[in-house]
Amino acid sequence: MKKGYIAIILGVTCLLLTTGIFIQAKTVSSNITKVGRTKMENELRDSALKAKEKYDNTYKDLETKEKELNTYREKAASTDENSGLLSTMLDQYNSLLGYTEIVGPGIVVILEDADNSIIKLNPSSYVVHDGDLIEVINALKNAGAEAISVNGQRIVSLTAVTCAGNIITINGQKVGTPFVINAVGSTVRLYGALTMPGGYLETLKIDGIKVSVERIEKSTILVPKYSGVYKFDFAANVE
Repeated sequence: MKKGYIAIILGVTCLLLTTGIFIQAKTVSSNITKVGRTKMENELRDSALKAKEKYDNTYKDLETKEKELNTYREKAASTDENSGLLSTMLDQYNSLLGYTEIVGPGIVVILEDADNSIIKLNPSSYVVHDGDLIEVINALKNAGAEAISVNGQRIVSLTAVTCAGNIITINGQKVGTPFVINAVGSTVRLYGALTMPGGYLETLKIDGIKVSVERIEKSTILVPKYSGVYKFDFAANVE
């Protein structure tokens, strides 16, 4: 009788312990879930606040830039002498940067690969290279060219003329023969700089490269505007 009573007591005790452990485990699990959910909610709330702060700052910057732009527009539209001077200076700067189309007198230079029928020891002499274009461009700049383009690509201070195999790129755009170079400026100086005896074009002709130089006295030479964007990663204005 005592053994049966003890067994019952032990059974009830084990049941109570098991129930207590189950309830405690469930409570701990619920608390962990709540903590995890609370942590996630806090992270989401922080992200939302940071995103809103970033948006507000960007919107403020946009408003500031719009106000500055409106100020410049009002100055440019004004008829007083200072604003007229500012507008003229802006036009000149845009022209120098290449952001406007240029038309005027000057010369047109055409360079084309040599005929394959010409036998040469150096096959690379048959074709026009990036170095050839750079030499002609520099000669035009030194002669006072005010605007230059090659196959429709405006030559500016950031322009890169590079060669990869048989492909030449200007301003990141692929161009090919014939190379048509438009230069606006003094027809006398530009033409003289390129056609003088012993000049670079004479060397190209000796190599068999087809060369054509035409003077255009009328203001009909069109140099398109630069389609790229000026970006400075290292340079900064001195305050």
